[in-house]
Amino acid sequence: MAENNRISTLRLALPKGRMQGSVIEVLHEAGIKISGIERGYRPSVSLPDYDVKMLKPQNIVEMLHHGSRDIGFAGADWVAELGVELIELLDTQLDPVRIVAAAPSNILENNTWPKRHMSVATEYPVITQRWIEKNGLDVEVVRAWGATEVFPPEDADFIVDNTSTGSTLKANGLTIVEDLMHSSTRLYASPRAMEDDALRVRIERFAMLVRSVLEARKRVMLEVNVSAANLEAVIAVLPCMRGPTVAPLHHGGGYAVKAAVPRAQVAFIIPEIKAVGGTDIIVTSLTQIVP
Repeated sequence: MAENNRISTLRLALPKGRMQGSVIEVLHEAGIKISGIERGYRPSVSLPDYDVKMLKPQNIVEMLHHGSRDIGFAGADWVAELGVELIELLDTQLDPVRIVAAAPSNILENNTWPKRHMSVATEYPVITQRWIEKNGLDVEVVRAWGATEVFPPEDADFIVDNTSTGSTLKANGLTIVEDLMHSSTRLYASPRAMEDDALRVRIERFAMLVRSVLEARKRVMLEVNVSAANLEAVIAVLPCMRGPTVAPLHHGGGYAVKAAVPRAQVAFIIPEIKAVGGTDIIVTSLTQIVP
């Protein structure tokens, strides 16, 4: 009986820390309410038969690898660092960071790394060692546990760390010399969970809900009225998903055209619609899109 209960419960891991806010916001927009976050590490969720735990992203990666969690959000950097095999369901593109090598500006020789022996401080020893070997550098890795930027120049020649804007590195007198990788928040599944048919269906449905919010953020709903004579011209300038929805206006006064268009193109689309005879244009935000 206990084994059946374990199989029927989907074990979800949510990130604690930097990624937390953006992930919770996406879930709320998908209609998945998470409550009790401020009171501990085991919040409740509005979906039935879910066991939710808040963990640091690197712990989420390990728990998914060991199979004690079925699905969770974590950064691609920690998957690469820990060297585990997980199933990536989607890249949310949230909280993007770069893993970079940064150093005091005077360390380079002719814009290249010096040939002498150096030391690097990092929270990413595996990623860093791989990069050192690829570039043939003579570098000793010093394991850091946060605040990596304070190591140079006394305790390390340079660092490998994650950054979103580079402002913290600059404030500590460091210049980005090289990018090692780009990372963002991804949704991962445990390979063991995906082998279970019932769990796989529930995991894929959860991923669909998350993806629907991310897709909706890229588009807006644009509605426009147009005469019969100008209908095809308006349709021609609408970059819709498949085809626009066209409905006749009351008393044959033309047509109402509706399409989900890329948000980034709205500023260009609206003047074109007006130029070919579109009127009464309305733009509204979307919350979810399921193709």
